Amino acid sequence: MDIRKITEDLSVSAQIRAVDLGAIREAGFRAVICNRPDGEAVDQPNFEEIEAAAKAEGLPARYLPIRTGLVRDEDATDFSQALRDLPGPVLAYCRSGTRSATLWSLSEAKARPLAEILAATQAAGYDMAGVARRIVNGGKTPTDTGDARYDVVIVGGGAAGISVAASMKKRRPSLDIAVVDPADIHYYQPGWTMVGGGIFEAAETAKTMGSLIPRGVHWIKSAIAAFEPKDDAVILEGCRVVKYGRLVVCPGLKLDWAKVDGLEETLGRNGVTSNYRYDLAPYTWELVQGLQRGRAIFTQPPMPIKCAGAPQKALYLSADYWSRQGALRDIEIRFCNAGGVLFGVKDYVPALQSYMDRYGAHLDFFHNLVAIDGPAHQATFEVKPPDAEATRMTLDFDMIHVCPPQTAPDFIRVSPLADASGWIDVDQATLRHKTFSNIWSLGDVMNAPNAKTAAAARKQAPVVAENIVADIAGRESVAQYDGYGSCPLTVERGRIVLAEFGYGGVLKPSFPSFLIDGTKPSRLAWLLKERILPPIYWKGMLRGHEWLARPEKISASVD
Repeated sequence: MDIRKITEDLSVSAQIRAVDLGAIREAGFRAVICNRPDGEAVDQPNFEEIEAAAKAEGLPARYLPIRTGLVRDEDATDFSQALRDLPGPVLAYCRSGTRSATLWSLSEAKARPLAEILAATQAAGYDMAGVARRIVNGGKTPTDTGDARYDVVIVGGGAAGISVAASMKKRRPSLDIAVVDPADIHYYQPGWTMVGGGIFEAAETAKTMGSLIPRGVHWIKSAIAAFEPKDDAVILEGCRVVKYGRLVVCPGLKLDWAKVDGLEETLGRNGVTSNYRYDLAPYTWELVQGLQRGRAIFTQPPMPIKCAGAPQKALYLSADYWSRQGALRDIEIRFCNAGGVLFGVKDYVPALQSYMDRYGAHLDFFHNLVAIDGPAHQATFEVKPPDAEATRMTLDFDMIHVCPPQTAPDFIRVSPLADASGWIDVDQATLRHKTFSNIWSLGDVMNAPNAKTAAAARKQAPVVAENIVADIAGRESVAQYDGYGSCPLTVERGRIVLAEFGYGGVLKPSFPSFLIDGTKPSRLAWLLKERILPPIYWKGMLRGHEWLARPEKISASVD
């Protein structure tokens, strides 16, 4: 824990864990305030876990969630009231501590001199200069001038962000590039399915962010509060302003756990798990190993989601283990899919259906998970076939693997960069924003009609890098993205159906069919997934090596 003292009555910190509460009590704190909304990151414990651990230590806990960087006057008032209500000293936490420090700064604006507020927060390691500008600017952050400026600012340090930074640096080393991301850890998320199947260890899928930022690229360890494209500016958490020449937006998706009633309270216990969270994938494997008989449910929400095959990958690897252990005949498997097909590209369905049949899995189409009662081991689905009234059905379970609903992050959906559905609005070939010509987007957050996979980002990064370098040189876009995405469907341990496709479901195989026929289960494709793709990701893609990903030259038909 990195606890930083603001006053005798208040300290702030980055995200805490339930196991930290004993040490927090021993450090003399008498109450805890959470300023971070649940579901903000894949490895984040929810408030209910923290509250239960705090209660066990005799500490009251208060939930005052603040969306990243958007601290309202009423939020500051509520924070001030909480400090008066709770016994002190109090520990407030968020993702990095900045939101908590900002709340205190604004709540004290009328009671303390500005210089005293800035001195207290600076001593704790938080720069509240942006808050000062907001106070003197009538509550708004001025963006006509900035605290820093870069040739290119990249929002997001995931697969897309680091890859495009590395690709641009290789093309033009002199570019002054900054990556904005508050996370300490970068995750190889495609590996989590393998963790949940007992093939990878979770630690193999994580590296420190600092070790992956390309040499010569600045890392701004902060979250984005807002975009001001008319001023070529982004506002960071804490009201700091960064100006840019070109902007790349790729922060990934928001996993909306809260959209399923009761899910957050029971994740990681009561047989409820998900490979979509780093800390839960090992629990999936624990449940799979422990289940000898009963019902196992695997869910898939409405599209779009990242890696549309991941929900059924969890099913296949689990069923294969039960089959090898001789337990499959005593386990009822149900795949509850909000959609109406097993997979969106029909060429791969026959092979996948054959494995569903082999494992005796019951396919429940148009079944959308809406609620979970963990202690009762019950899951409730809204069932709505086309042209029919919606009904509800409740199923008992012994184990349930949940794929959460997914949306663009809040700060994207409310921004001027988003389309009507909340996704970044880009040209699907050049990946350039349709309204703001010095902005590009790639990865899961943009609205091109492609599969949201790391393999897609691997192809998109060189396209964006090539087009930005061309734009800086005063030329038109020179590279285009064809919608490529890949989904290695792990149908059993040792075999994979390697789905590769582009816009419109057109097949885009990377290998000749005599090596890997993607429409059939393949041992070579398994070797690719297990042994070859992880090092390609860490040592190739994230370092700007564009193996099998060179950008396609733009066609004459693209505007």
